[in-house]
Amino acid sequence: MKAAPQKSWVASSKTFKREWFVVDATNRTLGRMATKVAMVLMGKHKPTWTPFLDTGDFVVIVNAEKAKVTGRKREGRIYNTFSGYPGGRKEFSFNDWFERHPEDVVRHAIKDMIPNSPLGRRQRSKLFVYKGEKHPHEAQQPKPLEIK
Repeated sequence: MKAAPQKSWVASSKTFKREWFVVDATNRTLGRMATKVAMVLMGKHKPTWTPFLDTGDFVVIVNAEKAKVTGRKREGRIYNTFSGYPGGRKEFSFNDWFERHPEDVVRHAIKDMIPNSPLGRRQRSKLFVYKGEKHPHEAQQPKPLEIK
């Protein structure tokens, strides 16, 4: 006797709605905040998550300059850039980068937790990071995202 074929449910753009969330980075540990935000951007917090579709939500992070890191990361973590030319390698510490561009540091922490693929790039485009309280996304009425 042959069993009936099972049908799998697959999300589509009609079956899920995107929401907007706002996160205040004040006194939040950077890594813990980044993991939660990455999950929301990928849509893994929803029961309708589908691995090959972008089911994630939009996230706005404010007060990026007030995020904190634990341990000795401020002094010890070193980042590199390379221009491609001989002698074009530059080193800078986390502290230097965070003082100049805290929004880039937060964006970088979240970016590394999302896959580097066309789908991941689309998911990362839904992240908005701002230095200070104000952001231009009030019209979307973002809800606060609970991060423990």
